Amino acid sequence: MLSVETLADDVVVPDYDRSRLRARMLHIGFGAFHRAHQAVCADRLAREQQSDWGYIECLINPHSTSDLVTLLRQQDHLYTVTEMADSGKTSRVVGVITAAVNARTDGIEAVIEAMSQPDIAIVSMTVTEKGYCHHPASGQLNLDHPAIQHDIAAPDAPHSLPGVIIAAVKRRRDRGLPPFSVMSCDNMPENGHVTRNVVLQLAEALDAGLADYIRHHLTFPSTMVDRIVPAMTPEALDTLGETLGCYDPVAVQCEPFFQWVIEDNFVNGRPAWEKAGAELVKDVLPFEEMKLRMLNGSHSFLAYLGYLAGYQHISDCMEDADFLRAARTLMLAEQAPTLRTTEVDLVAYADSLIARYQNRAIKHRTGQIASDGTQKLPQRWLDSIRWHLAHNSRFDLLALGVAGWMRYVGGVDEQGNVIEINDPLKETLAQRVSESAEGEARVAALLSLEKVFGDDLPANARFNAQVLDFYQQLQQAGAKETVKRLINQY
Repeated sequence: MLSVETLADDVVVPDYDRSRLRARMLHIGFGAFHRAHQAVCADRLAREQQSDWGYIECLINPHSTSDLVTLLRQQDHLYTVTEMADSGKTSRVVGVITAAVNARTDGIEAVIEAMSQPDIAIVSMTVTEKGYCHHPASGQLNLDHPAIQHDIAAPDAPHSLPGVIIAAVKRRRDRGLPPFSVMSCDNMPENGHVTRNVVLQLAEALDAGLADYIRHHLTFPSTMVDRIVPAMTPEALDTLGETLGCYDPVAVQCEPFFQWVIEDNFVNGRPAWEKAGAELVKDVLPFEEMKLRMLNGSHSFLAYLGYLAGYQHISDCMEDADFLRAARTLMLAEQAPTLRTTEVDLVAYADSLIARYQNRAIKHRTGQIASDGTQKLPQRWLDSIRWHLAHNSRFDLLALGVAGWMRYVGGVDEQGNVIEINDPLKETLAQRVSESAEGEARVAALLSLEKVFGDDLPANARFNAQVLDFYQQLQQAGAKETVKRLINQY
């Protein structure tokens, strides 16, 4: 376990009085990204600005097998973050967490009660796109989702993110406590609007009066977050322990780069995030789109095509000149024209992304990025494809990405190895794959997923033809050769 006394001398430890911290923020989803991003920002403020904004960390999935909360408690709510670069590593201990709750072990009542503490002014979350129980193609609540169905039947013992938020809001309102702001930090365009939609739509199904209260008293600021944070593996934890001087089971590694753009719309105050490197703006959407399409979009392209080609990590893809050129061309030729961003040097931004991808110290697995594709494709690729169809412009790399995803969810890589598909629509995908023959039938079966592609793209002959053409090329020539052919024609 983490022991401050045995840490290496170069590990930065909290030099502020942790007893001054107040539980003013509660975060849902104690994953690696939050530990390396939002919590680090709060730690900087506590260290450099004497901020008293502390965190309560929550896991709300009653079926989760994570023991991170237990481990964190055993370490006095401390953990380490190590920034990894080719030039070296720097580590710090984060000390801004005041408490942690796990719905599976403590009960959902403990989570709702934590959210009802008087000082809580912000409830934030990183639960991935699938945690919002919505239709990615429309951004609306999926009323047929099992967790939503459960919450409609048992609103006082919710399982879903919207249900937990609603239960806490109701309790705070009934106790006469001030409302909080709900801040999504997940990779979705207009993530604040999506969060507001799903919360209000579930509230309307439960209690119209409470829905009206939420509509008029809560705010849902959008954010854009950016930092590459690979999932930790047992091997990475063991190796890191040698550097730290002790084993930290809650440790995370990340790249040095950090970006956080936040819509300044908070109902009950906020930390001075701008003093710790964040940017407060009126409209986050242009930044979200830039990041989602250029960074996340190229990441997904490299994940599916790279995995099929046998590359385990993004940095491995960057050692293939054709994949590097394809990623950069995708960013600038096919994604950049679709953006509403102004006064940003997109060429410099693309080059900075390529440089980050080339960081060999960050072992960002293609298989990790490839997960949950049905939730990611609409905002990373499909909205851009719709733009190109409307403008009669070229989207070959985007179409190749879609074809690569289709080959990936087929469940077998180019070496004949089974691919473990991690996706909320895993069973649906497996059914479509098993019931369709390779080639045109497979493409048609997957394109008919209305939750992903809507009803417009499957009906578009140009889109269908391009995806089918690239799918067949991947079948016949493989990912490396197909990427090479296309980028040499660009």
